[in-house]
Amino acid sequence: MQLAFILYKYFPFGGLQRDFMRIALECQRRGHMVRVYAMIWEGEVPEGFEVLIAPVKALFNHTRNERFTAWVEADLAKRPVDRVIGFNKMPGLDVYYAADPCFEDKAQTLRNPIYRRWGRYKHFAEYERAVFAPQAKTQILMISEVQQPLFIKHYATPADRFHLLPPGIAQDRKAPSNALDIRAEFRREFRLEGDDLLLVQIGSGFKTKGLDRSLRAVASLPPELKRRARLFVIGQDDPGTFQVQARNLGVSDQVMFLEGRSDIPRFLLGADLLIHPAYNENTGTVLLEALVAGLPVLVTDVCGYAHYIADADCGRVVPSPFEQGHLDRLLAEMLAGNEQRALWSQNALAFAEGADLYSMPERAADVILAERP
Repeated sequence: MQLAFILYKYFPFGGLQRDFMRIALECQRRGHMVRVYAMIWEGEVPEGFEVLIAPVKALFNHTRNERFTAWVEADLAKRPVDRVIGFNKMPGLDVYYAADPCFEDKAQTLRNPIYRRWGRYKHFAEYERAVFAPQAKTQILMISEVQQPLFIKHYATPADRFHLLPPGIAQDRKAPSNALDIRAEFRREFRLEGDDLLLVQIGSGFKTKGLDRSLRAVASLPPELKRRARLFVIGQDDPGTFQVQARNLGVSDQVMFLEGRSDIPRFLLGADLLIHPAYNENTGTVLLEALVAGLPVLVTDVCGYAHYIADADCGRVVPSPFEQGHLDRLLAEMLAGNEQRALWSQNALAFAEGADLYSMPERAADVILAERP
């Protein structure tokens, strides 16, 4: 088959983007041809991929998206394909990978009613409806079981169009046999003392990921723990606002900001705790990457994959409604308990051996390539 994959932006360190790449490579591995439409592409192009960058610009994102859609539709009309797979909501998809939560639900519950009069709302609502309306034919790849009822609530989407996928954690995230050696070398490289406690927060979109909450939690630590604590923040985002916050909280010397990078497994092995107090998160792949590396996790319960942390008993989950004081207390307890962190690490590694946390690309390819009636 000739397959067309569509996403607005590709860069190597985004969760959606990495999922797209692994699914597309799996389809290619099975003998199918891959064409990609995007507005931005950063990074290498895999051998055999045809990548087309749309020459569209606009002042507003929703206008740019509409011009991009028209450009893609025009090219597909000239060069038809067998399947169209989208990683952002838009019209004309045969398969949609649901990386984003329900837009309509957020618009109705989190926004002022006047928001629904704006052009931006109308655009994103229309594009979401094109995927989930009852009369649409799009097959939907779900990665968060908590979102499916919301789409059905707002659109009455038939249940048989949803396909719930297992997580798709890359095998290179698992702790290798020489994990202790990697950890020791990592901590030497970053000049971490024997009793230093390294927290990592990983993911682009610092605001959504709750970095402000993490900085407050570090600042609130008891003096002995605070003296030993370091926080590495890794992701593609502008850190300016959070650097100012860290200075105002008196912890700027303990916080390091790093751009997105390809050696995340080293950080997961070298750290003592992953902190992820997100405001909202459809899944949170990094939570499972930490789990399979044996790194304890502190996470808010709004993340789709937070239940895996509870199931594996490899950390703590902050309940809703969120309270900063609760996060602060849990962080202090987790950093103070060396033996408990060691137990959480053992639990995580044992869970990673028995649970299916890895087969998402294969299952997604099965749906994409399935015969249609």
